[in-house]
Amino acid sequence: MKILVTGGAGFIGSNFIRYMLGSYPNYKITNLDKLTYAGNLKNCEDFAKNPKYSFVKGDIADQKLVDRLAKNADVIINFAAETHVDRSIKDSADFLKSNVIGTQVLLDAAKKCNHGRYIQISTDEVYGDIDKGMFNEESPLKPSSPYAASKAAGDMLCLAYLRTHKTPVIISRCSNNYGPYQYPEKLVPFFIKKLMDGKMVPLYGDGSNVRDWLHVRDHCKAIDLILHKGKIGEIYNISANEEYTNLQITKRLLKIMDMTEDKIEFVKDRPGHDIRYALDAAKIRKELGWEPEVEFDSGFRGTVEWYKSNLQF
Repeated sequence: MKILVTGGAGFIGSNFIRYMLGSYPNYKITNLDKLTYAGNLKNCEDFAKNPKYSFVKGDIADQKLVDRLAKNADVIINFAAETHVDRSIKDSADFLKSNVIGTQVLLDAAKKCNHGRYIQISTDEVYGDIDKGMFNEESPLKPSSPYAASKAAGDMLCLAYLRTHKTPVIISRCSNNYGPYQYPEKLVPFFIKKLMDGKMVPLYGDGSNVRDWLHVRDHCKAIDLILHKGKIGEIYNISANEEYTNLQITKRLLKIMDMTEDKIEFVKDRPGHDIRYALDAAKIRKELGWEPEVEFDSGFRGTVEWYKSNLQF
């Protein structure tokens, strides 16, 4: 199989390529990445010389480039996205270009090449927040931030191409990922870097916002199953159902790093901050047989230790 992975120099994309090259040594993977601030070829150094892997620097909104690469692929898996909520609040233009226009360009390429499937990597944030219960794949989309709205728009484009052009789309929506190689603007690596620099960690509001945490390797395994066994036209939620408040995560992080809670600085909450995310992942568990394997305590501790030793990433 020949796979075009977009955004493969980023956090989840690079972990996915690493996982796939290790699991399927005969597969060929092309990594298309623009190398924005969050894309880093150091994330790919350990597999860069693999003869089954190639890297192309470029923008998913570049139609000519995407069409050329898509002709030599059987499948497109789209990880490429602008993802930082705070940045989207300050300026949403890049989010619309990457997450909406870029998705449209990729879908057009998949349509032209008559690919076997196109997998859109989405997010739980398209559903908005929920006080009680969990979102399933039939829940309405109610994004709160410009980032989430741009991802929801990309999802809607996928479903429109499925109906109008019969483009073989599958959408995955995952909860908060943690693990190695994440750019230090997200909570875990950001706070680790702050602490190692001797600074306070800025926690929004009172830290009561709840997130559902999933190890990136378990996410990669889920996408692997979707690629090989997922049904065209379906949406799959991916979640380990590990819910913690941001304050709980911060205290856990401080404990692992042998630091006290006086390192926490509560700061003004961001506009429209979602209270709680929660996904019902019964569908992918039942239909595809996926189960998370990384136990949270050991996975989280291992993640913290990795960042302590790899701040250059």
